[in-house]
Amino acid sequence: MAAACTSGSPPPGMAATAPVRPSGGCSLPASPELTLAKQTLEVDGAARWYLISTPPPATAVRPEALVLDFHGLDEGAGLEALTTQFGPLAQKDRFMAAFPEGTGVPVGWNTSTGAASNPDLAFVSQLLDHLEATRCVDESRIYATGLSDGAFMTSLLACAMANRIAAFAPVSGVQLDTPCAATRAVPMLVFHGTADPILYFNGGLGTAVLGHALGDTSGPAPSIKVPAAKLNGPGYPATVAAWAKRDGCGARAVDTKVSPHVILRTYPCPSGTAVEFYIVLGGGHAWPSSGFSKMIAAVTGPTTFEINATTTIWKFFQRFQLR
Repeated sequence: MAAACTSGSPPPGMAATAPVRPSGGCSLPASPELTLAKQTLEVDGAARWYLISTPPPATAVRPEALVLDFHGLDEGAGLEALTTQFGPLAQKDRFMAAFPEGTGVPVGWNTSTGAASNPDLAFVSQLLDHLEATRCVDESRIYATGLSDGAFMTSLLACAMANRIAAFAPVSGVQLDTPCAATRAVPMLVFHGTADPILYFNGGLGTAVLGHALGDTSGPAPSIKVPAAKLNGPGYPATVAAWAKRDGCGARAVDTKVSPHVILRTYPCPSGTAVEFYIVLGGGHAWPSSGFSKMIAAVTGPTTFEINATTTIWKFFQRFQLR
């Protein structure tokens, strides 16, 4: 017997005001709690998989938000879940967190813009179809985040799937494809460190450090040296500004120092969207407040613990719904 489904208004604590949109899976019996359960899916004849964490079932089934969390190059879904800790937060705050697995060696994402031929865009689309059909998802509250290569994938989705995903949070790797096919203003929360030794703050790639991170041990580990950062220069600051312009936001950003080494740059944006940029002064290619990122600092640079990216992203996501 299917459990009752509660709909019509967002759960308590939601800042957004649009009605929830229960998926087809809300008519099914309540699902048990899952903790990083591996699930498989066939996409165009290829076997794909993802990990998922869900909260324990409630007495009345309520459509839950869904966060897609994309891993970095050569890391995979398991390391992404370890890095971000979105799984435990999902179980505590009652949403679903899914960690898709890329393909290839090293494992990564196809971030080419050809929607008709990109197998990873097909995977994400069919993954959403599958989750909406088998679980009680609020289709108005689906979100995407990711680190590094996963940030590239998140950025691609912001252009390719803005009709299905409400808000986006790329960490250490925001992009803006040209042309961008998004038909609406896209809420965007970005993090990047000024001392990132792999994806330089003002553009460019630290190839020696990246090669070592991907397992090239033919020589000594390269020293972490990065160009001096210009907070209003090219590269990632310019990309964030371009997203703000695309979203119809004003060009004059406001920088607020929220901690000794973290600046929050906000743009004046129309109602219903936001572009916000956490600049981590001296931060590396890292997920802020991640214990795992700290463990690999010899390769990727420092991790700040002055801000928690996971809880900050979830708080940002809760401000937005598709209408």
